[in-house]
Amino acid sequence: MAFRLTLWYVFVFVLSATVAFALFYLLILRLISQRTDEDLITNANRLAQVYALEGGEMLRRAALLQVQTTGEQKMFFRLFYPSGVFFSSSNMTYWKNIGIDRKAVDAVLEEGRLFSLVTQPIPRRPYNARIIYKRIGINVVLQLGVSLQNESHLVETFKRTFVITMSVLLLIAVGLGWIMARSALAGVASVTQTAQKISEEDLDTRVPVLHRHDEIDQLAVTFNQMLDRIKQLISGIRQMNDNIAHDLRSPIARIRGLAEVTLTSDGGMEEYAQMAASTIEECDRLLQMINTMLTISRTEAGVDPITLENVDLAKVAREACVLFQPLAEDKQISLHCSADSPCSVRGNEQMLQRLIANLVDNAIKYTDMNGSVWVTVNSADGNVVMEVRDNGPGIPPEDHRRIFQRFFRGDQSRSVGGAGLGLSLAQAIVRAHGGSIILQSMPGQGSTFTIALPRQDSH
Repeated sequence: MAFRLTLWYVFVFVLSATVAFALFYLLILRLISQRTDEDLITNANRLAQVYALEGGEMLRRAALLQVQTTGEQKMFFRLFYPSGVFFSSSNMTYWKNIGIDRKAVDAVLEEGRLFSLVTQPIPRRPYNARIIYKRIGINVVLQLGVSLQNESHLVETFKRTFVITMSVLLLIAVGLGWIMARSALAGVASVTQTAQKISEEDLDTRVPVLHRHDEIDQLAVTFNQMLDRIKQLISGIRQMNDNIAHDLRSPIARIRGLAEVTLTSDGGMEEYAQMAASTIEECDRLLQMINTMLTISRTEAGVDPITLENVDLAKVAREACVLFQPLAEDKQISLHCSADSPCSVRGNEQMLQRLIANLVDNAIKYTDMNGSVWVTVNSADGNVVMEVRDNGPGIPPEDHRRIFQRFFRGDQSRSVGGAGLGLSLAQAIVRAHGGSIILQSMPGQGSTFTIALPRQDSH
């Protein structure tokens, strides 16, 4: 991956540098060409003016003076007739064998152009000449040319500089690209190494966060959060397996013990019928526990889509209180319900009924005789808030964080029947509806479970 990134860095860098150099090269050529053409046009116009004012002899002298001042190897002039016969020129030793461009001459003579500029090769020279053709009389044509030797040297120097510079830049680009690629992928390498070290028995390794506030840090933080979640889930699975093994062992042991006692005794059909009834009761208890576990797991995982509708939580709470009123009366517990105003939420009515039933059942179950249980439902801050409060023995602070775990049962609940799944199911239902459930409890002062669900405004 680092090698591919380096290649991309080098490619982009070299491409950008090449484009920049190419544009600069074209700009230099254009400026040189414009300057050369402007000088030729200026000199040709000046010589034409001399010819028009002072005649051919003065033109020849002025042209010779211009050539000598510039250098005979850098500039030349010739005067010729339209037929191509030369009648005056500068020293052509250096410029011999350079011919006439008939298209340029025809453009001046026949097309009536003021001048014509062309680039012509110089025989046995590695560079060209820039030549202007201009008609300065009725039957006289001026050919004025300059050597492009300096310009060619400049271009060649630029090309050599480009090659050397690009070679150096290529090496720099490879080095910098490799360093940048390694630096960019350093965090990814840490994530990879951490992932390779992780196993089921080693979930404590974490990716180091370098606090550079970049995407790699975000990846490391997200990966660490995922590891925390996986560790929590595995710990929960292990604990749940231990609890399942513990809770299944007791009823299975009872079933086996009852069967052994029945088989070793001399009882009749009545004793066998009693054993069958007890076995059915224990199996029903096991099936209920397993079904509750499946419901919690499927609700937390979101496997089964929830059918949502507008549900009046106050009405559901009132119906639950009516349902549990006989149970409360049997324990001489006062069950109070304050849910008069309609409070609509978007949810599944059966699941919400089970939620409230679990909380009210727990409150009655763990409240002593002559105690009280209060159920209230109201609206507050865009939520529907329901409280189930009792004045029972309360829950110790050290058990608050574990109270919603599956199969957890505090010391005060050991003497009461149950599998320790009711509050886990309640929490799963609340989260599935986008709400929250909070416990407030102190030993000897009772417990309060507060549920907040998003309110559904009626239209």
